[in-house]
Amino acid sequence: MSSIIRVNMTTHEIKSEINKDYEFLGGRSLSSRIVYDEVEPTCEPLGRKNKLVIAMGLLSGTIASSASRISIGAKSPLTNGIKETNCGGVAGGKLSKCGVQAIIIEGKSEDDKCYVLVITKDGYKLEVMNKLKYLGNYDTVENLYNKYGRKTGILCVGPTGERGLRGACIASSDSIGELKFAARGGLGAVMGSKGLKAIVVDDKGCNLITYKDKEKFIELAKDYNKKLASDPKVTGTYHNYGTTAIVKAVNGMGALPTCNFRYGSTEHVSDLSGEKMNELILSRGGEGKLALSCMEICAIRCSTIYPDKDGKKLVSTMQYENIALLGSNLGMKNLDQVAQLNYEINNLGLDTIETGCALGVALDMGYGRFGCIEDCMALINEISRNTPLGRLIGNGALLTGQILGCDRIPTGKGQGFAGYDPRALKGNGVTYSMSTMGGDHTAGNCFGSRATVDPLGTESQGELSRTLQIQIGTLDCIGLCMFARGPLFADASILANIVNYRSGSSFDKDTIWELGIETLKLEREFNIKAGVSPAHDKLPEYLYEEPLSPTNAVFDLTEEEMLKAIV
Repeated sequence: MSSIIRVNMTTHEIKSEINKDYEFLGGRSLSSRIVYDEVEPTCEPLGRKNKLVIAMGLLSGTIASSASRISIGAKSPLTNGIKETNCGGVAGGKLSKCGVQAIIIEGKSEDDKCYVLVITKDGYKLEVMNKLKYLGNYDTVENLYNKYGRKTGILCVGPTGERGLRGACIASSDSIGELKFAARGGLGAVMGSKGLKAIVVDDKGCNLITYKDKEKFIELAKDYNKKLASDPKVTGTYHNYGTTAIVKAVNGMGALPTCNFRYGSTEHVSDLSGEKMNELILSRGGEGKLALSCMEICAIRCSTIYPDKDGKKLVSTMQYENIALLGSNLGMKNLDQVAQLNYEINNLGLDTIETGCALGVALDMGYGRFGCIEDCMALINEISRNTPLGRLIGNGALLTGQILGCDRIPTGKGQGFAGYDPRALKGNGVTYSMSTMGGDHTAGNCFGSRATVDPLGTESQGELSRTLQIQIGTLDCIGLCMFARGPLFADASILANIVNYRSGSSFDKDTIWELGIETLKLEREFNIKAGVSPAHDKLPEYLYEEPLSPTNAVFDLTEEEMLKAIV
């Protein structure tokens, strides 16, 4: 059985332990369980009593495609409840190969040194690297590569995480040295507040993954990989557009956040679309690339490198959420503008969704002009300079709106909305308000079900959100990307058996979902103990009263319908 590494940042002591109660837990089920078991629900999120848990999924490090996502959990400084955020990159698979089931970061450093946790086949240690203090993510990763090698996996925070800004995220290096982000909930601030700048994983000489039945696992994993690789949505959509394929569709249904969620569509959609991104990457050439993997084994390959007019890299990866929150939500007119903002926010170590919402609120209150890239870059420069205004925006949309006196703050449970206005995609409004995660689309995104449940309808939204919360929550426990769901949801026995052959569990196509169900129940119990009570299961008042063009929809679901979403 793999080990849990416990790192005390107060004493700088590191221990390795095994907990048999956690034998069949992984990813979100493990991170949330450890937070539930060990973190006092009423503790200060950035205090010494909170703990940051980094957990590998049940299939992490194996040959199963798209299965090495890493889950990071803690009490959130944004929602004040439990939070799980996950991302791709190579660190998860490498940690599993090193025999690590989870890392628990506890305590809080009492000095001003910059610490790096290094994990190799020889063990683990904390090293001081003060030259990394307040460095941006890109320079941090380059410095770590220079010291530890480019084949290592890296998790790190930018200067905003070190400064405890509640919009901060955790970056994860991918297989070509680009960055992916465990973005939501402000967990970068939790990591930074403890004095930990980065984790470096070198799996050279390690292959400690065990199997209940390796032969059957490999056979089933290969079959699943083949089905996923031949899925038309993978080959036709993700390889060519990544997640940006849906920009025009969301705009067409009137749910694309525009100018601080005042409107549901933008006239500039063609120049912000996935089709335009594809065209520019191909025509500009140079360093621009499509169909890149974020994990060592991934058939989906939805990552990209977006180049400038001269073919030089501007940012990786351009995603739908970035286009929605940094593009239309700020009134931007083209992808080059989005890419510039995206790069700077990535480097600072902030969640692009949360920061896009905060910037939208600031523009709405007169601190810049919608559609003006110079004004938005000036606000980001305030964050970089650590000015009071910059710290305000870096602390997220809710605090920004409250201090600036805005009565239109797009947040759920204190966390900025993702790129779907809940008035025109009402199922997501249910997820934003009723899920344990707050304004987070990854907790149960209803966009893909628009053909079966009317996005503007008032029926079946609660049940839809509940079903998706369970399904996606289960994938989070296993370490699987949500875009791998095609063949797995079509035949859940594949999902159950591939986990059984790896871990020795006894799930079937019906009971595999208990991973998600039990995790969601535990998370809700933690939230209630933390004071995130059912009174917080609601959206901002303006969404119930202010019609959203072009559909003129408001959020008008009954309490009875909303309660159906509770697991």
